Amino acid sequence: MANTVHIDVVSAEASIFAGEAEFIVVPASAGEVGIFPHHAPMVTTIKPGALRIKLSDSTEETLIFISGGLLEVQPGLITVLADTAVRGHDLDEAKAIAAKDAAEEVLKNRTSEVNYAAAQAELSEALAQIQTIERLRKKTH
Repeated sequence: MANTVHIDVVSAEASIFAGEAEFIVVPASAGEVGIFPHHAPMVTTIKPGALRIKLSDSTEETLIFISGGLLEVQPGLITVLADTAVRGHDLDEAKAIAAKDAAEEVLKNRTSEVNYAAAQAELSEALAQIQTIERLRKKTH
């Protein structure tokens, strides 16, 4: 049996994933963080992107899109508390592209009624979804 750590991925809507992993890669605010079993305890914020999980019983990585949240690493347990989490194969590319286009249009039009921070966050999330879809597509080809 491989050296593993238990990981739980939960969002406000549901528990997305629970299982044993050989390692994970998380899109942390300061950059991607790789976590293996016996990692030092830590807590950090997560930015939109792909959570990659290498399961102990598979050669493939499981991809989960996360819109943001918190990562907590404890001995023997990794917890990802996501604002929103969607399994990679459940992402809708057309919807993500439409959201990206809409956010870019809002940012392009300079009116006083625009909430630029919200538009920038929507653009960042849409781009992260598209990158997750592209990573998933490369993995399956």
